[in-house]
Amino acid sequence: MKLIAVDLDGTLIKKDRSISAENVKAIKAAQENGDIVAVCSGRSLQDTENILKLAGLDCPMIVGNGAWTYQDGESIDQLVMPEGITEELLPELENEDWYYEIYTNQGVILLEGGKERLREEVQRVQEENEEVTKAWSEEEMGIQYAQHGTGYMKDYRDVDPATEEIYKIFVLSFDRKRLTKLRDQLTPRTDVSLTSSGITKLEIAHPSVSKGYALKRMAEEMGVPLESTAAIGDNLNDLPMFEIAGTSIAMGNAVEEVIEAGDYVTKSYLENGVAYALENYL
Repeated sequence: MKLIAVDLDGTLIKKDRSISAENVKAIKAAQENGDIVAVCSGRSLQDTENILKLAGLDCPMIVGNGAWTYQDGESIDQLVMPEGITEELLPELENEDWYYEIYTNQGVILLEGGKERLREEVQRVQEENEEVTKAWSEEEMGIQYAQHGTGYMKDYRDVDPATEEIYKIFVLSFDRKRLTKLRDQLTPRTDVSLTSSGITKLEIAHPSVSKGYALKRMAEEMGVPLESTAAIGDNLNDLPMFEIAGTSIAMGNAVEEVIEAGDYVTKSYLENGVAYALENYL
């Protein structure tokens, strides 16, 4: 029996959030063969559940980049951000006009005026960087606002940590210099973990959070030795599970660091790379 962790965005799902019939068939075949296929994503629990439900799949889930591990309707492990950290970081993000989302046990909380905040940033950034096009930025924004299981806030003060456990703060910015500066400011801290699933994104969580941590916990819970685990992914937030897994497979569309770290390189997500990996490498 193998435990196979599969990323979502840029790996298993298409731009429209759907999973191809080929990938669904390959996952079900692996399950029928006795293997466990787990979805491992930066997305929320509610959003990930919805994506799998629409595809007719039943899989264990690692969400929030490893903050929450979920199987058979029960939480295996959850790493919530300390309240003192969120009380410090959220006011700073709001005061500096960042676009941010708050991931909680209730779902993802989006800013009511978030798109307007981002559009103002895009207008400013376009003067210096022609690569930041209106079409691309609108597509990136659309991904965030298409998430399932979301709520809205005027700002962070609408979220009550006493009733809503915060496990991730997500920052989206089209100003790469500004986002890099924020990352550099937070990197020395030992009370948070930082990861990214794209050049416009920064994700802040509990210091122990990573996809690698969660894959290890899930393997322990299911009694699967690490040498019998595998990971399939495309972006930087997948590297920690590549380090843990017995076999690592990079997507054909993966960033260079992931391709270099993988034991194998499969086809791109547009070519059903997950199905190809399951059928040829595992």
